[in-house]
Parts: sequence; structure tokens; C-alpha cells
Amino acid sequence: MTDPDRRARLRDLEARIEALKAPKESKPHTEEHYSQAQHAWRMVIELVAGLLIGFGIGYGLDSLLGTMPIFLVIFTFVGLAAGIKVMIRSAQEIQEAQEADAAKKQMAETGRDERAKDGD
Repeated sequence: MTDPDRRARLRDLEARIEALKAPKESKPHTEEHYSQAQHAWRMVIELVAGLLIGFGIGYGLDSLLGTMPIFLVIFTFVGLAAGIKVMIRSAQEIQEAQEADAAKKQMAETGRDERAKDGD
């Protein structure tokens, strides 16, 4: 092997090693294929937590006051309503984030703001 050939191979090897050492760009965790399932589980857990907290408060009050089914039923429904309210708020949060991402992508693709063409 000649000296210039050896230097060229060494430069190529160093370039490949540097390319492998460079940090790889990773996708954000929310772009994984199972992120929608995570959002669904979050909403289910919020609903069940509301039900269980309402059930626990109702059962505790009924045990304390000696009126077995009244507070249990009332607070179970209150817990259900609270769970649904939190679940809807989470769904709106997710929807707003998705709309913001879609708007960012559209702006990046078109290269300008949509409002600029309307004169707003």
C-alpha cells in the first residue's frame, strides 16, 4: 500500500467514525405511533379517578352519618360529572395542540402566514 492511499483511507475512516459519533436527531415522544393510545388511557384514568373519588367521599359520608345509599349515589354522580369535565378539557387540550402543529406544518410548507394574503 502506498502512503497517499493509506492517508485517504484513514481520512475516510475518521469521517465515518465522526458521522457515527454525531448525535442523532430523535423524534419527540409525542410523535410515536402509540401516542394516541396514551391520550386515550389518560382520559380513561381521569374518568375512573373521578368516579372512585366520588364513590369514596359518598361512602365515607354515608358511613359517618349512617345514611347508606344517599351520599354514595350523589357523590358517585358528582365524581362522574367531574371526570367527564376533566376528560373533555384534556380532549380540547390535545385538539388545540394538534391544530397548532398542523398550522406550523402548513406555515413551513407555504413559507408564509395565511393571514398575510388576506391583508389581516
